[in-house]
Amino acid sequence: MASRLRIGLTGGIASGKSTVEQRLIELGVPVINADDSARAVVARGQPGLAAVVQRFGPGVLRPDGELDRPSLRNLIFQSPEKRRDLERILHPLIREHMEQQASGAVGPYLVLSIPLLVEGGGARDRVDRILVVDADESQQLQRLMSRDSLSAQQAHAILAAQASRSDRLKAADDVILNSGSVPELRQAVDRLHHRYLELASR
Repeated sequence: MASRLRIGLTGGIASGKSTVEQRLIELGVPVINADDSARAVVARGQPGLAAVVQRFGPGVLRPDGELDRPSLRNLIFQSPEKRRDLERILHPLIREHMEQQASGAVGPYLVLSIPLLVEGGGARDRVDRILVVDADESQQLQRLMSRDSLSAQQAHAILAAQASRSDRLKAADDVILNSGSVPELRQAVDRLHHRYLELASR
């Protein structure tokens, strides 16, 4: 573990993680995002993309040679075994990419934003503290349906595939409850930022 304070940011889908991330970036905190790294390791010409094509065939490529995400998503949703194969290929590459980004980041502390931090296990060997953005499930469902134009059934299925709210809260060192307005959420981030600066200075 590096000596610099490392915070693992996570939370259920549509819980408000993006708003928290944005505010941290505004405050000058380096945020390393797992989703960005996931896109980077399967960009055209990357070994990750070649490994995905070798396992799943050329049907997961678009005509321009980029990854056809909807096609790949359909494949792995139909088969837990294929999903595990994809995770075995990509997770080590994503982790390595995030560590490379982290090594060049400047700031008193850094944040690793990992949506599936709790589900993936092994969080404690990557971060010093886990910050969970928490929201009531009914609020998540409403936000998800509104944001992504989903039916209630689709939204429920997505939530069911993630770690439960109670599992995330059990793993948390710090919790931001996102039950109010965006300004209130940003103020909560500001308060936690001051606490992390204090912890980082020790």
